[in-house]
Amino acid sequence: MVDPIASSRTHQAEPSLPPSWNYEATVAQVETIIEQIERGELELAEVFDQFASAVEYLRQCEGFLQQRQQQMDLLIETLTDEPDSQT
Repeated sequence: MVDPIASSRTHQAEPSLPPSWNYEATVAQVETIIEQIERGELELAEVFDQFASAVEYLRQCEGFLQQRQQQMDLLIETLTDEPDSQT
């Protein structure tokens, strides 16, 4: 039997995130950047740099969520493909 989670890891389109990467911490970083921009705490050049960083963080989050969605879809598929032992 093929492990759907291991299989999805080998076919993932997104680059691997570092082991220390954390979804919640990354979202918090994006929120902090947005707050700094909204409060006018940054110089104009910093706004562009921070905005670029926020976009990259959001791409990481999107890739993470897409990968997890694929894993869940595969797990659900394996549940529906298994013969029903009660019938």
